[in-house]
Amino acid sequence: MTEAAVENVDILIIGAGPVGLTLHLALAAGGQTSLLLDRRPPPALQADPRALALSHGARELLEQINSWPRRAATPIETIHVSQKDGFGRTLIDRTDYRLPALGYVVRYRDLAAALAAPLNPDCLLAEADIIDIHTDDDGATVSLRYAGQLRTIRCKLLVHAEGTPGDDPAVSVSDYGQHAVICEVTPTPGHNQRAWERFTPDGPLALLPLGDEYSVVFTLPPARADAVMALDDDAFLAALQGQFGRRMRFSKPGKRSRFPLALRMRDTLVKGREVWIGNAAQTLHPVSGQGFNLGLRDAWQLAETLLSQGLDHDSLAHYAASRRVDRQGGAFFTDQIVKLFSNDSAPLKFARGLGLLGLDLCPAARHFVAKRMIWGARAWP
Repeated sequence: MTEAAVENVDILIIGAGPVGLTLHLALAAGGQTSLLLDRRPPPALQADPRALALSHGARELLEQINSWPRRAATPIETIHVSQKDGFGRTLIDRTDYRLPALGYVVRYRDLAAALAAPLNPDCLLAEADIIDIHTDDDGATVSLRYAGQLRTIRCKLLVHAEGTPGDDPAVSVSDYGQHAVICEVTPTPGHNQRAWERFTPDGPLALLPLGDEYSVVFTLPPARADAVMALDDDAFLAALQGQFGRRMRFSKPGKRSRFPLALRMRDTLVKGREVWIGNAAQTLHPVSGQGFNLGLRDAWQLAETLLSQGLDHDSLAHYAASRRVDRQGGAFFTDQIVKLFSNDSAPLKFARGLGLLGLDLCPAARHFVAKRMIWGARAWP
């Protein structure tokens, strides 16, 4: 068998999900070409039913590459934060920041479709099976099987954007001992564009407005998640109602799914001519909806760095250093929230109540937290 001819590209991006697509389109807007690889067929992205919480800052980035799914996005105008069976609450309102919304809830498939719409089909190799990756000081060589043929692609920079890593010694993992049960429910009365973050001893419960429904992220210990997944619809609604309280009623639960929760942090974002972004770089707990927005900022800042400074080692080192505050700050914020709120300690419950009350009564403190949720480290100081 003859060896496959070597194809040369400047930037090869593994992973054509929203983060990889954002990077590709941001680079293209600046005149830099790149090639996308993905192991999945394109219809797989369109079939994904998950909901994503996007900050207003994410909307600002996506609008610059003409990929904001305006018609499919449900705005979040207020966020109500409280704890079960405890005093204190904080209300964050878009009007305090003169924004049309604090954030938006979008189905994964709708965001993927908006990002794929301007994509040149020649820039994506879908259903590509990567066989081997070899790196050296000048770039990377990727061997793969595509459309039944062996291909070899040589690139100056290899970007990993393929999602949550498996077992990898370069990734530190902290298991939260929690699973997220995901579904949609219909609220009565309507949600009025309000999101809820309700802290319980089992873990945070998030309700995100999506169309006329709420997308529910129901965090539970694994054994309780097993039990909740096995409930019939009426019993599930009763369990959800018991965690949330009586401020509204829920009906018509959709299909449930679940996934385990852990904090995964890659030790270094850059190694030679390879760089990791999005969930390949860090996977956060879903509390406060920071992880995906952090991944989009990874893609955007990497594109800005490469377009302004080139593809050399110094520019990659600059990128890694520039992302340190945002990614470590986001990881620390979500990690501490989970650890402080996922328990039933009376002293901690009292302290949490004081903290929530303090945020509500002190606009400067509330704005500090809110702006970093909206824009990340770009809002610093």
